[in-house]
Amino acid sequence: MKWHTTVLKAIEQALSDIFDQGYMADKVVEYTLKAHPKFGSRDRAQVAGMVYDIVRFHRRVVAASGLPQPRYMEQIGTWIVMEGHMLPDWREFARLNPNKIKALDKQNASNRVIRESIPDWLDAIGMQELPKRWEKEIAALNEQAELVLRVNTLKTNKKTLQAALAEIGVETESLDAYPDALVVTKRSNIFRTQAFKDGWFEVQDASSQLVAPYLQVESGMRVIDACAGGGGKSLHLAALMQNKGKIISLDVEGKKLNNLKQRAKRAGVHMIETRVIGEGKVIKRLQNSADAVLLDVPCSGLGVLRRNPDAKWKMSPEKMENIKALQADILSRYAYMAKPGGTVVYATCSLLPSENIRQVEAF
Repeated sequence: MKWHTTVLKAIEQALSDIFDQGYMADKVVEYTLKAHPKFGSRDRAQVAGMVYDIVRFHRRVVAASGLPQPRYMEQIGTWIVMEGHMLPDWREFARLNPNKIKALDKQNASNRVIRESIPDWLDAIGMQELPKRWEKEIAALNEQAELVLRVNTLKTNKKTLQAALAEIGVETESLDAYPDALVVTKRSNIFRTQAFKDGWFEVQDASSQLVAPYLQVESGMRVIDACAGGGGKSLHLAALMQNKGKIISLDVEGKKLNNLKQRAKRAGVHMIETRVIGEGKVIKRLQNSADAVLLDVPCSGLGVLRRNPDAKWKMSPEKMENIKALQADILSRYAYMAKPGGTVVYATCSLLPSENIRQVEAF
């Protein structure tokens, strides 16, 4: 494997932005690739792959380096060795011993928190709340995330989209249990495709695509997506409602709702109204007004570590408690935007019972 200085320097800077500056990994990778337009496909894959791998297994990498505080370039060198490649003869790697790295990584394989690369406090919570499943869950969450598309049924269907993507070399597979989902099996820049520009699909994880159907919406209903964010589930609801009725998408961040407006325009959705949540007046005005309310609340994100592996390093026990208090507050106040007899769906991206069923039971 040949390593280019500019590529590894770009990875080094990306790791610094994520761990030192606190930026989100996906945004850092996106910015890094834009900042290096001359990188070829192999270089781009190296940058994205190695950044995510080192973030995902950061504790394991640091432990295997054999150094008390390995620099980011030394972490990169450690990962190169761990992946079975020859370490370049560069001065940046002078403190690294490949044989020691291999021995330490093998030795640490029996230690779950190092092997799976998670903070001690998170491992303790996982074992407490999911004692029979935690070992398998955290291992699965360290696997690379699949790229999943949701077909926009307002404009096309799964078969037509799959054929259109195949014509330009984008290979996909259908997911039987998910009626509108396609898994991209051969990676490419799907955002440059005409199908994306025409609004034929959105990127949305398969599990996320299961949420909107729980609201059992029908055309003509009035629906509130109370924590809409970028609006992926609002757009899914619009498709299920055949673009007929009203969806009110709420969020505390106007920037995210502006993004939703752009996505809705591309998707051909004209039934979404966005509102920024201020000091609670918006919520009070909407009480008893909706046939269905979706509460896709802020959470720890522990269920989507495959896509956002840096979340486990930016979370803390204190933040966890604050998030759970916020969830309970949202559920206690926002649920009453549903009419008597209406439907409320509570959802998170976490797998912890304390963020899910226990919140519902308390409500």
